[in-house]
Amino acid sequence: MEIDYRGLSCPEPVIRTKKAIKDNPQTVEVLVDQRAPLENVSRYLRAMKYDVSVQEESGQWRISATK
Repeated sequence: MEIDYRGLSCPEPVIRTKKAIKDNPQTVEVLVDQRAPLENVSRYLRAMKYDVSVQEESGQWRISATK
């Protein structure tokens, strides 16, 4: 599942991520373009027991999370 939160400020990306993973998917990819959502979404996914990795792509970030 890929989710695009570019252009959104916190806490909206975290709220939407919480709704998006309610069915407990095995993998999630989240796109963000600000540092605060990068840190907050990553922290939230780790708290939900996902393994999280981050790749920067031209000033934007892809958060990859797997269970």
